[in-house]
Amino acid sequence: MLRKVCLLSIGSTLLAGCFGTHTSQAPIATTYPISEQQKMQAAHHWDVLAQHQADLLTQNERLKNQPLFIKSPDQTTPFSRAFDTLLTSQLVAKGAYVKTSPTQAALVSYKVQVVEHKDRGYIRAPEGAMTALAAGIAVATIPYNNWAEPALALIPAAAATDLFSGSWTSETDQEVVITTQVTMADQVVYSNSNIYYINPGDNGHYSPASEGAKLKSMNVSGEW
Repeated sequence: MLRKVCLLSIGSTLLAGCFGTHTSQAPIATTYPISEQQKMQAAHHWDVLAQHQADLLTQNERLKNQPLFIKSPDQTTPFSRAFDTLLTSQLVAKGAYVKTSPTQAALVSYKVQVVEHKDRGYIRAPEGAMTALAAGIAVATIPYNNWAEPALALIPAAAATDLFSGSWTSETDQEVVITTQVTMADQVVYSNSNIYYINPGDNGHYSPASEGAKLKSMNVSGEW
């Protein structure tokens, strides 16, 4: 019996040596380190982006004291119409020279792309979420053990909700990529991209196609 076991072990070892270790027929899935991404869901957030871009533009060494002209996209959207005026206001407030014509001015433009994920996988909960949930369950069990009134258990949980609910938000299957660029003499001298989550119902704010899709068509006939 021992001899058979030894022969089997030797055979398995020799067989394993015929194959490479740490191999796979296809790349295995892995994850990225945890990162954060903001969610746009108010016109105020557009103003925050405009302020951020104005800060970067006015601090750029190649653009200091350079006249700027903001070029609107060929197809306008609620976002583009608002962002034009918001960016203009923020630039002027910071002392930038914003022209109303492109003559002898650096051209400021921006591109907006809506990305919709059709089959997104599981997104893990933020760190501490399970601990907070477990703590809430533990608090809810206290009245049944010690307190006379079970409803009192809701007080600390409600207090915690009031304290932290402002930082709670959810991921969505739709995102928007907003890239601001500045060109001078057919050369890109500045480019900055920002990515945000958006609510699915808000995609019409950013995409002309989505905005137009909301309009209902009506057949017109000359027959009575």
